[in-house]
Amino acid sequence: MSLGDGGEGTTIGYATARGRHWPTLRQFTVFLENKVGQLLEVVRRFEGSRVRIVALSITDSGECAFVRFLLSHPEQGREILERAGLALIESDLLGVELPDDHQPLLRICTALLQAEVNIIQAYPILVRPRGRPAVALMVDNTEMGLETLASRGFTMISEADIDEHN
Repeated sequence: MSLGDGGEGTTIGYATARGRHWPTLRQFTVFLENKVGQLLEVVRRFEGSRVRIVALSITDSGECAFVRFLLSHPEQGREILERAGLALIESDLLGVELPDDHQPLLRICTALLQAEVNIIQAYPILVRPRGRPAVALMVDNTEMGLETLASRGFTMISEADIDEHN
C-alpha cells in the first residue's frame, strides 16, 4: 500500500502490516469481570514498566466490562497483559491529529463519510503527540480510512509518535 503525503510525486510506503512504519495504533481490548477493583488491578500491572496508557475506553455490559487501551509500548504492554492471563483482542485503530478548526470532528467525519468508511469506535488520545489533541478511531476499512484522511491532509498519529512522547 502506498499513500500520497500531499507532496508532488512523493509517497509514503507501508510495506509491512505491523511495526514502526505501519501508521496505525494497536488497541488492546481486555474482558474484565464487572466488579470493584478489576480495572485498578489491570492498570497496576503496568507499574514499574515503561508502558503508559495513552488512551482508555470502558464499556459496561452487565456482567463484564470491555476495557480498551492504547499503550505507549504495545509489544511490552501485550506481554504484561498476557502474563496476567487476561483474555485480550488486538485491533488496529487510526490515530488522527485534530486539525486547527472550529469543528475538527466534523471535518474528519465528513471525509470518512464521503469515502463510505464507517466509524465503529472513537475516543480521545490522552497524550498530545506534537502538542496537538488527537483521537483514536476504529473504522470498518482501515486502509481506506488511512488513504482518505492522509490524502485530505490530516496528520496521522503512529505508534512511533506515541513512543517518542513518553
